[in-house]
Amino acid sequence: MRIISWNVNGIRSVVKKGLFTPFIEKYQPDILCLQETKAEQGQAVIDLSGYEEYWNSAKKKGYSGTAIFTKLKPIAVFNDLPENICTKFGLKEDKFGDSRTEGRVIAAEFDRFFVVTVYTPNAKDDLGRISLRHKQWDPAFLAYCKELESKKPVIFCGDLNVAHTPDDLARPKENEGLKGFTKEEREGFQNFIDAGFIDTFRMFNKGNGFYTWWSHWSNARARNIGWRIDYMMVSNTLKNKVESAAIHSEVLGSDHCPIEVVIK
Repeated sequence: MRIISWNVNGIRSVVKKGLFTPFIEKYQPDILCLQETKAEQGQAVIDLSGYEEYWNSAKKKGYSGTAIFTKLKPIAVFNDLPENICTKFGLKEDKFGDSRTEGRVIAAEFDRFFVVTVYTPNAKDDLGRISLRHKQWDPAFLAYCKELESKKPVIFCGDLNVAHTPDDLARPKENEGLKGFTKEEREGFQNFIDAGFIDTFRMFNKGNGFYTWWSHWSNARARNIGWRIDYMMVSNTLKNKVESAAIHSEVLGSDHCPIEVVIK
């Protein structure tokens, strides 16, 4: 089973460039998870035979949003973090908006596992959302994944908007303490590891030079001056079933590239 995750940074733009369908036809994912769709279902002409589509669009038009395309019919699909978890961790509207209505999470339940895709809130250049990330969003999303995991193993993927270690970005010293590489965000990611979730890419690849996002500035992508902020994570019980994990940096169309995992 091949699962692919991709922050498309605007699905309409990727489709308009003629890059979306050829990508799907080449890689043939069984489950495709998208982030930052910036659209509602039907706003982009997508004709993928054999896939069911599930969308969670932001209340704010043209912003955020997630989607799951799947060949496997799910038992159920759930949008957003559940209200009880939002209440527990005090998730509410902040000066940038309401992360609960930004279409950031979809969970699909299958026979033997859950697949969750997430577009984690950006901490912002001025770190205006760092408190939201550290004290509310990250612990709330972890609690949700653990709640699902109490029923079945979990595969969660998406743009987590953090480089976990210095190996996960090209210039760690210059970015220390800046958004995406703060102590708080990295600690939030480490909590997933400590809770038993496995960073599948690091099962097969060590060291630096592996990135999933590049700035538009200074020809960063061609020079591979990037960040690894997109992840495919699995419950520890699935670790031995992971056959491979990859970053498809050759796939263009977005400032992020797709990532994948193949599971027995």
